[in-house]
Amino acid sequence: MKDLIRRFVAATNAFDVDAALSLFAVDALIDDVSVGDKFAGTDGVRKYLETYFVGYHTASKLLSVETVYDRRAKAHLDFTGDFGHETGVLDITLGANGLIASVAADLD
Repeated sequence: MKDLIRRFVAATNAFDVDAALSLFAVDALIDDVSVGDKFAGTDGVRKYLETYFVGYHTASKLLSVETVYDRRAKAHLDFTGDFGHETGVLDITLGANGLIASVAADLD
């Protein structure tokens, strides 16, 4: 799980949307409370990545990973970008295929 999260952070820091998308199931859901919206499926996840990572020039630093259970972990991150500086949590759940099935995202 930690390796997958590190790969996600590396892909988003490189603004490589396709590499980041390859880590998600086709029916994945991102629920980001901080932006007040949900993003479903490949098209929704692509929109989220392009808007909030590429569009805001977001650079993420992984601070820690807390394992909740085998297929769920909370990644604590430090974000900087055009919006300034924030910290937050990505609560990530993997599906049976080992890809990201859902992300509950929120800023601290």
